Amino acid sequence: MIDAFIFAANSVLPIVFLIVTGYVLKRIGLLTKEFLDVGNKLTFRVLLPVMLFCNVYGIERIGDINLGFVLYGIIGIVAVFLLAVFVCCMFTKDTAKRGVLIQGVFRSNYAIIGIPLAISLFGEKAAASAGVMSAFCVPLFNILAVVTLTIFNGNVEKHRVDVKKILLGIVKNPLIIGTVAGLAALCIREIFMMCDIGFRLSGITIIYKPLESIKSICTPFALIVLGGRFEFSGVPKLWKEIVFGTVTRTVAVPLLGLVGAYMLRNILNLTGEHFASYVGVFATPVAVSSAIMAKEMGADDELAGQLVVWTSLVSTFTIFICVTILVMLGVF
Repeated sequence: MIDAFIFAANSVLPIVFLIVTGYVLKRIGLLTKEFLDVGNKLTFRVLLPVMLFCNVYGIERIGDINLGFVLYGIIGIVAVFLLAVFVCCMFTKDTAKRGVLIQGVFRSNYAIIGIPLAISLFGEKAAASAGVMSAFCVPLFNILAVVTLTIFNGNVEKHRVDVKKILLGIVKNPLIIGTVAGLAALCIREIFMMCDIGFRLSGITIIYKPLESIKSICTPFALIVLGGRFEFSGVPKLWKEIVFGTVTRTVAVPLLGLVGAYMLRNILNLTGEHFASYVGVFATPVAVSSAIMAKEMGADDELAGQLVVWTSLVSTFTIFICVTILVMLGVF
């Protein structure tokens, strides 16, 4: 159990440390509001799309996919999303807060935390499954986030839903563009492999190496910017929303997602490597990009940032509990 706790702490606490670093740098004047605003845009429009492209293109093969594993992940995310809409709309009438809370409940930090977490849990066997899941869940997370923040937005009139605006937001979303581009490049690579063509994008060092360099700075930069924008003064006025969003994301969602997977494990032929990915999908804290997207789309970005921080802190313990229980059940 001690090893499981250390593992969970090592997975999440470095993220918290980077957020704290950004907060301290802002407090001592090294980070200005102007820099943080520009950094927010840079992360959302460049760094995160490049990281997602590289993650998807890094999938080894797409031929051997457990469809049951993928379908459960997709259905699970959609089910959590629908429950989040119902529960969050009951919880608050503030549309800007509704969108952020809904996003905070269903959208995990799979790209930045989930994939490394899965690999740490089950080794290289989990890498392929985690990569396959990312090709499906990351676009789904972002599509649902765009829909949510377009409908539940402080700038949107009540009960008015602009379908054209939602679709345009999905098409123009940089995170979706990065993921779709990665899928397209991956499919082209698969076609080349079937035709015995040795050409690979990763073989063009002058192009692919800079992409990997950008990917490597994405996570620390995004977390530092988030920390710089964090304000403890926001906690007293948002404490109800913070508690609700944090408990729902870190306790209720992992419980629903992982228990359901365990009950269906024999039907879907799920193994430890698949459960490692599900821990990344359902048990990790709110995605860092959720706060960035909230600010870009006019939602309550202060609440979104608070949820990222507090779910990251609490998930240190809840991931430990999830992993410990799965070990006791013989999954890992």
